[in-house]
Amino acid sequence: MFLTHQVWSSQKPGGGYCPEPGFVLSSGGMPRTTATRCQNPGNEPYHGFEQGPIRPPSEADSLLIRVTRNCPWNRCTFCPVYKEHTFSRRPVDHVHEDIRRVAVYVAVLRAAGGIATYADAAAAAGLDDWPAFCAAANWLDAGMASVFLQDADSLVLRPAEFSGIVREIRTCFPGVERITSYARSRTVDRWSAEDLGALAGAGLNRLHIGLESGADRVLAQVQKGVTQAIHIRAGRKVVAAGMELSEYVMPGLGGRALSAEHARETAAAIRAIAPHSVRLRTLALPPGAPLVRAFRCGEFVPCRDVETMAEIRRFIAGLDGVVTRIVSDHILNLLPEIEGDLPGDRPRLLAVLDRFLALPPEEQVLFQLGRRAMIFHTLADLERPGSRDRAARLCRRLGATPHNVDEIIAALMAGFV
Repeated sequence: MFLTHQVWSSQKPGGGYCPEPGFVLSSGGMPRTTATRCQNPGNEPYHGFEQGPIRPPSEADSLLIRVTRNCPWNRCTFCPVYKEHTFSRRPVDHVHEDIRRVAVYVAVLRAAGGIATYADAAAAAGLDDWPAFCAAANWLDAGMASVFLQDADSLVLRPAEFSGIVREIRTCFPGVERITSYARSRTVDRWSAEDLGALAGAGLNRLHIGLESGADRVLAQVQKGVTQAIHIRAGRKVVAAGMELSEYVMPGLGGRALSAEHARETAAAIRAIAPHSVRLRTLALPPGAPLVRAFRCGEFVPCRDVETMAEIRRFIAGLDGVVTRIVSDHILNLLPEIEGDLPGDRPRLLAVLDRFLALPPEEQVLFQLGRRAMIFHTLADLERPGSRDRAARLCRRLGATPHNVDEIIAALMAGFV
């Protein structure tokens, strides 16, 4: 998972514009408006457009629509994101209202040639919702190609409700190319094949699932709440339903004790699922993650960078016959060039890992620190004199050696999560 910037400063309570269900644009190109308030189930009032805290890096240009708040499981020991927050489902009509409000502001901004002050846009729309305006403006500027449904596990909604949200997006924004969400394997496993097929038919294109590991002992150790068998069953269901599946794998999650098992069993799970992509997210230990306590008391011994690279090599070597794409799109990953299509690119990826593992320890330290300080991007940057000199100066200033470099880097990486 990847923390996004919070793009709102406050939520404005109360009313404002509430569009008619299935609203359309008038002949003048502006949305028809009504003074009618939303009718909400339960006692929760609607306070305006909401946006959650996280998204995958691949959804940087997506419109973020918050379907649930926080995580329904929230026990994974490596994750700090929602630990101080309670899970809740947003009222479904609130989600529909968010979608429509963004559609209203998009229409206003388009009518204004893409440029309008908030005051002018609010007046034209008959709607006072600053977060919705920001979301619409940013998304319009990004091209309006994709939508990401937040937070951690949108499929906890009833199938008909979730499919209805997806259809609302398709109705309001018919040009959208991709609609995506996070999901937990255990939640997906509870959905029937028919309901998943209907969700794909409604227009959900992709699911991101945090597999993290395929090793049952690792999954139990970090309280993931699933087994390898559940991961495989859920992943196969998504693929069979016709949706794109992106599985997240966390190198280093087993620590030194379970590193080899983690690599072997995770490769076995990926072979069984055959997802469209596998995204690598190297373990970090940020403040707030319960796993930090296990580290401090000696119950969990993390892999050093060099050991993690050897683990990734074992994992990729175990992906015999798999047709998938390996993606390394996060600063937590030491080698971003570990990216390509399998099976064709597997020899190249293994060669990159072998090159790093064959470096003298001092060269490994230079690259490790230079990469995490964003001086280097790939191993080839070691050959650039200017970048190399900057990294060498940083190593000297921090006193980095093969014996302490992982402790220095751990402090840097804690801020990347």
